[in-house]
Amino acid sequence: MVRTVDYESRRRAILAATINKYIQDATPVASEDIAQDFSLSPATVRNILAELEEADYLRHPYTSGGRIPTNKGYRYYVDFLLLQMVLLEEDKESITRGYKRKSNRLEDILDKTSEIISTITHYAGITSFPEWHGKFFYKGISLILNQPEFQDYHKIRLLIKVIEDKQYLLNIINRDFTNKVKVYIGEELGCPEMEGCSLVVSSYRLKDKSLGRLAVLGPMRMEYTHTIPALEYISDALTEVMNSF
Repeated sequence: MVRTVDYESRRRAILAATINKYIQDATPVASEDIAQDFSLSPATVRNILAELEEADYLRHPYTSGGRIPTNKGYRYYVDFLLLQMVLLEEDKESITRGYKRKSNRLEDILDKTSEIISTITHYAGITSFPEWHGKFFYKGISLILNQPEFQDYHKIRLLIKVIEDKQYLLNIINRDFTNKVKVYIGEELGCPEMEGCSLVVSSYRLKDKSLGRLAVLGPMRMEYTHTIPALEYISDALTEVMNSF
C-alpha cells in the first residue's frame, strides 16, 4: 500500500514537472528533460510519461519527440497540483502602486485595472461592469499574439474576431461560478476559435451593486501559478478602491 501511494505521488510530481517545463519552454518535453530532477533513469520516466499519455494527461504532438499537456492535463494541474499559490510581495506592491493615482471616474478605474492585469500577468487583461451591456476594457492583446501558439495567421484572425465580438466574450466572462476564481481551459470555453486559450475570471463588487468581472486571457500554456493568485489579489484591490469613493 505504501509503495502505491509513493508511486502515485511520484507520478503526479512528474506530471507537474512536465507541465511546468512546457509552460516555460513551449517545446515538447522528453523524458531526458526531467529525469535528472527525480534521480530516475530516462527509461523509468519515459514509462511514467507513457502511462500519463494513456490516461490522456499528455499527448505526442508528433510521432516522435516529447509530450505536451492535454486539456485534461492542464485541468488536473490547476485543480490538484496548484495547492500552494502565493503572489510575490513585489507583485503586490506593483498592484498597489498601480492604484495610487485615484480617479472618480469608473471608466478610468476599470481601464487602469485591465492595464494592471496585463502588466502583472503578461497576458491580456479584461474588465467589465454588468450595467454596461456589451462594453468592457482590455489591454495586452499583443502579448497573446506574441506567444508561439499564435504565430499562425489563421489562429490570430479567429482570436481577434472573438475579441472584437464583445458580447460573445462577455457571455463567457459572466458565466456563474461559486469560487473566487474560475479557470476555463481550452475546449471548456465552448468556442472553437479559442481552444488554444485559457481564461481566468474573478469578481469584484461596487458597494451594493452587482458583481463585475475581471479576466486574464492567455494561451493554455499559461503560468497559472502566477496568474491565479495575481488576479485574486487584483480583484480584492479593485473592490477596495471602488468602495472608497
